[in-house]
Amino acid sequence: MATAILSIDMSALVENWRSLGAIAQSEPAAVVKADAYGLGLQPIARTLSRAGARSFFVAMAEEGVALRDILGKGPQINVFSGHMEGDTALIRDAQLTPMLNSIDQMLRHVEALPGHPFGIQLDTGMNRLGMEEAEWAALRDVALSQNPTLVMSHLACADEADHAMNARQLQVFREMTEGIDAPRSLAATGGILLGPDYHFDMVRPGIGLYGGMPYVDARPVVELHIPVIQIRDVAVGESVGYGNTWVARGPSRIATISAGYADGIIRAMGAGAHLHTGSSAVPVVGRISMDMIGVDVTGLAHEPETLELIGSHQSVDTVAGFADTIGYEILTSLGARYKRVYV
Repeated sequence: MATAILSIDMSALVENWRSLGAIAQSEPAAVVKADAYGLGLQPIARTLSRAGARSFFVAMAEEGVALRDILGKGPQINVFSGHMEGDTALIRDAQLTPMLNSIDQMLRHVEALPGHPFGIQLDTGMNRLGMEEAEWAALRDVALSQNPTLVMSHLACADEADHAMNARQLQVFREMTEGIDAPRSLAATGGILLGPDYHFDMVRPGIGLYGGMPYVDARPVVELHIPVIQIRDVAVGESVGYGNTWVARGPSRIATISAGYADGIIRAMGAGAHLHTGSSAVPVVGRISMDMIGVDVTGLAHEPETLELIGSHQSVDTVAGFADTIGYEILTSLGARYKRVYV
């Protein structure tokens, strides 16, 4: 079988969710946008729901509808993008809770769905989503009279604990929400790790659930093992892959493995990347192509049947470093061709 195996450790997922909740000592929601960070919305959401998660976050209403079909009635499904034009029927029928980002969204929501639950998202300096201070000041009394389920904001630099932006956003958030009765939320994974000042009533762990940085104590959740299709001898001076970018300087044994950039293994990783067989690291050679990658297995005592890209020997963040990117991108890029195994 040439299909690579993507293993997802569900007990590690649950432990990470519970551990982050224990750190925060406030309600831990679960962020499951982008198909649960590429790992599969249905099994991830059901597992977290069985573990006790009652609040979930998705990016857009369509994701919320899919999640409601999975979870059924009960859990609160919050939508970061708020109430977009065309979302009314989706929000109503799937009982979604939009995080309203502007006066226009507020007007759209209360006119189309009077009495339907909503939350408020505030912009405390990230300049991405949410109401700015002047907009919130104009709307605050009206919005609070409608009993929002949550008032939230998002930190821009929480993965850098010493960044001055964290304290600045915390101060702005406190000022913008002073005296309100509605539950508040500021922290995702990085914010949880900044300490209790950032925790408020709800935290929203995302990448930390799936074993990614900045949660260094997370249990690894993902392993990716890629089958070897063929191993060949390559003589001195011969090249491997497109463009002749790698040329053998000595007699070499080159394995061709069955994954590539169509499977989310970013082409820019190139020759800087390694895989593992046991504790032995073996380097990528030549260009990563759509479906195949060359790997130098010269000197191994055995011919491996599979090679590990993500697992006990290198994390998703290590793999991200090969392409000068972040673990989020690696996880959410994992392709549909992998056989996903939930253990």
